[in-house]
Amino acid sequence: MNQVWSKAKRYLQWVMLGGVLFFFAKAFSRHWQEVAAIRIDGLGMMFLGLGVTFSLIAFAWSGVVWHWTLGEFKQKLKPFWLVKLYLKTHIAKYLPGHVWHYCGRIWGVKQVGVPGEIATLSVIIEPFLMIAAALTTAIVSCQLAGEGTRNVDHFNNWGLQIISLMGVMLMVHPQFLNPALGMLGKFKGNKKDCPGVDLKHCRIERYPIKLLIAELIFVALRTSGFIFTFMALHPVAPSQIPLLVSGFSLAWLAALVLPGAPGGVGVFEAAAMMILSKSFSPGVVLSVVAVFRLVTILAEAIGAGLAYLDERRTKQAYQLALVEERFVDSKLVGMK
Repeated sequence: MNQVWSKAKRYLQWVMLGGVLFFFAKAFSRHWQEVAAIRIDGLGMMFLGLGVTFSLIAFAWSGVVWHWTLGEFKQKLKPFWLVKLYLKTHIAKYLPGHVWHYCGRIWGVKQVGVPGEIATLSVIIEPFLMIAAALTTAIVSCQLAGEGTRNVDHFNNWGLQIISLMGVMLMVHPQFLNPALGMLGKFKGNKKDCPGVDLKHCRIERYPIKLLIAELIFVALRTSGFIFTFMALHPVAPSQIPLLVSGFSLAWLAALVLPGAPGGVGVFEAAAMMILSKSFSPGVVLSVVAVFRLVTILAEAIGAGLAYLDERRTKQAYQLALVEERFVDSKLVGMK
C-alpha cells in the first residue's frame, strides 16, 4: 500500500509541475510585454534588499521557534547552535522528496543526545503551526481588507478557513497529540525508543500558544519580504497591503500543503498569480512572484553560508586553542 501511495504521489507531483509550467508559459505569452517594460530603480533595489533581509530574519526566527519547540519537550540546547543548524539544513528543501531539510535537523539534534521521537516530533509540529498561523493571518487580513478582497472571494472562503484552522489547532492540542504519541509508543514496542528520557518527556504538557504566536511572527516577516519585493516593482497603496497579506498567506499556504516541486516552487507562484491577478496587473504579479522566488533563494543561501562560515570559524578557533594548550604543556614539561 505504501509503495502504491509513493508512486501515486510521485506521479501527482509531476502532473502538478507540468500544469504549473503550462500555466506560466501561457501567462508569460500573454503578458511578456508588461514584464519586459518593468524597470527597477535605486529605490526598488533598496526594497529588494529589505525583502532579502526580512526573509533571512524570518528563516533565522524559525530556528529560534524550533529551539522553543524542543524546550517544550525538556530538551535544553544552545539556541544559536540550533539556529545555525536550521539555516544550514533549510536549503535542502529544494532536493527531490521535500523531506531532506527535516531529516538533516533530526539527524543533527540526535547527534547531541536528543531522542529520535522528540527530534522527529519537533519538526512534525512545525508545519501544522505554520498552517494555523497562515490561516489566521489570511482570515484577519481579509477582514481588514473588506471590499478590497471581493475579487478573490472564491479563493478566500472564510468559513472553510475557519473550519480548517480549528482542525489544525485541534491536532496540536495536548488532548489529541499525547494519545497519538502514546499509540506511536505502543507501535514502536518499548520505552527504549526514548533512551535516557522518561516517557513523560515524550509528550506535550500544554497547548503550544507560544509557538503559535511565534509562527504568526514568522508569517508576518515572510509577508513583509513579499510586500517589499512587490514595492520594488510596482507602487503599493496602504489600502492594498491587507489584500497583499491575505493573498500571500493563501499562496504560501498552498505551497506548504499541496504536492508539487520541492520547496513549493511553482505552486506558490501559480497560487499567487490566480489570487492577485484580479486586483493587480497580471504582468506585474508574474514579475513579482518570479523575483520573490529569487529573493527567497538568495536569503536561504545567505543564511546557510553565514551558518557554515561561523561553524568553520568556531572549529578553527577551537583547533588553535588546542594547539596553544599543547604548546604551553610542552614548555612546562621542558622546564621541569
